Amino acid sequence: MKKVTTNRRGFTLIELMVVILIIAILAALVVPKVIGRTDDAKVGAAKSDISALSTAIDTFRLDCGRYPTTEEGIQVLSVPPSDVQGWKGPYLRKAITNDPWGNPYIYEYPGSLGNESFTLKSYGGDGVPGGDGNNADISIE
Repeated sequence: MKKVTTNRRGFTLIELMVVILIIAILAALVVPKVIGRTDDAKVGAAKSDISALSTAIDTFRLDCGRYPTTEEGIQVLSVPPSDVQGWKGPYLRKAITNDPWGNPYIYEYPGSLGNESFTLKSYGGDGVPGGDGNNADISIE
């Protein structure tokens, strides 16, 4: 009688446990760094949005001879008001109404520096005035 031998190749339980442990250690090191970057990205997006909105507001002023009123807000950059002469918008490629945290941008005219300025801001992650870190206000005046 002939003995049939089969070579079974595979991973042992110990080898699988070692690989899973290594993956878990790597995930524990990488995940907190990736999660922390999302807040930085939101702050950067808010600064970029505020800059784009500010440029659009200045262009509106050049075309119409005045800044949008607080009541008109930034919506006037996309939809022409009925009482404005010279509107050549829309002034934005895409409508920007909310910051990256889902809160509306705050537009005020006249701004805190007087009649020839406007204030445009986001209250940050917490959505309320003040704060620090990711909850700090982001503004242009």
